[in-house]
Amino acid sequence: MVSKHEAAEAVREAKVRTGITWAQLAEAVGKPLAWTTAALLGQHPMEKDDATTAAALLELGDDVAMAFQLQPSRGALESAVPVDPTIYRLYEVVQVYGPTIKELIHEQCGDGIMSAINFRLDVRRVPDPAGDRVVITLDGKYLPYQW
Repeated sequence: MVSKHEAAEAVREAKVRTGITWAQLAEAVGKPLAWTTAALLGQHPMEKDDATTAAALLELGDDVAMAFQLQPSRGALESAVPVDPTIYRLYEVVQVYGPTIKELIHEQCGDGIMSAINFRLDVRRVPDPAGDRVVITLDGKYLPYQW
């Protein structure tokens, strides 16, 4: 049996080999881009039809399609402080702006949190005369604490 981690590595290799983009995979399975990417990287279980479609597009076998359907152990970081530069910058953003985000959530919404379960994510490139920008939208349902 192929593990979710092994399947994710197979996906990354197959994307290079086939030239298929994350957007093409998301369109083929009919799911949002960020969700599809996360699922194929092992962070969400896929329905059988979606898993089969993705595996076929990537020219991967039934064993990988099966791994796409497994329930994951969520969390992909291998260390408490990430070392990959892109992921570290997101960690840095939370370190610097986390308290600000928390304060603004509490001020605007009340005592509660942003859900990471009822959640949407978008990443896009925006042209800018001073150099292109990356816009990351984290869109989570507000969950009030209930005492």
